[in-house]
Amino acid sequence: MFDCGKIAVIGGGSWATAVAKILISHTHHLGWYIRREDRIEDFRRLGHNPAYLESVHFNIDEIFFSTDINEIVQSYDTLVFVTPSPYLKNHLKKLKVRLKDKFIVTAIKGIVPDDNLVCSEYFHQVFDVPYENLACIGGPSHAEEVALERLTYLTIGCHNTDKAQSFAKILANSYVKTQVSEDVLGIEYSSVLKNVYSIASGICSGLKYGDNFQAVLISNAIAEMQRFLNTVYPMDRSMVDSVYLGDLLVTSYSNFSRNRTFGTMIGKGYSVKSAQIEMEMIAEGFFGTKCMKEINSHLHVNMPILDAVYNILYERISPQIEIKLLTDSFR
Repeated sequence: MFDCGKIAVIGGGSWATAVAKILISHTHHLGWYIRREDRIEDFRRLGHNPAYLESVHFNIDEIFFSTDINEIVQSYDTLVFVTPSPYLKNHLKKLKVRLKDKFIVTAIKGIVPDDNLVCSEYFHQVFDVPYENLACIGGPSHAEEVALERLTYLTIGCHNTDKAQSFAKILANSYVKTQVSEDVLGIEYSSVLKNVYSIASGICSGLKYGDNFQAVLISNAIAEMQRFLNTVYPMDRSMVDSVYLGDLLVTSYSNFSRNRTFGTMIGKGYSVKSAQIEMEMIAEGFFGTKCMKEINSHLHVNMPILDAVYNILYERISPQIEIKLLTDSFR
């Protein structure tokens, strides 16, 4: 079986902290790139991430922290990228060490802006990482529930099943169950789209649409997601699997969902800027909406929910008007 070797996490947010919690319980050593030295100093002093999931305590002796991404990449074999997608390129701009021979795992549920590439494709095209060395982690998985050790199911996507199974074994524990899939692109694109649909769910909640309509919205959303995945990467997949439908449901319904919270604020009348300022956290779906709209401009998949969210966020069309038009198109 493939040996993942020494593992490092790239990123310092809530999901990075949750992933680190899972990994370190198995490996008992972890490299961890965090951009800010003051955060690392506070982390060492407090024994927990000073900014995210403060209830999760670590044995600091088991962690090698660094603000130097080159030092981490040079020293570790498996690199788990868990940064917000809009910031990925800025981190990688500093990179002088080659990634080609590393096993790259992306736990980023977003698209690289401007390039309009899901993360595995970005690493492949820009850094020449072979597909067999690229993996992704799919949900449903809220960082807050992992912190509370509530039962969570993760899917590891990789074209090399041996490598997927090896990494899945490292993640599996008493509260994390894992499975593997070869549908890397499908998992990554569905992770982006479910954030867009979660914003739509939040907008409808802010507009006081009830549970009956939410069920119709999500039914149409999974059908829209399937149409897109079948166009961009056709293969035999079941959309009712937890990595597709399950991730969509938890992101659209949970109070932990940043994207739903963001959408709810928009539905209540907040501007995009004021909602972002008040949240103080990244709602990946905001950036994902624009990227997916641009990608679909070449594919021409019928995606009315994506179009509606884009019109509300970027064209400043009234949520009341746009959602009313959307309701008329549903069955």
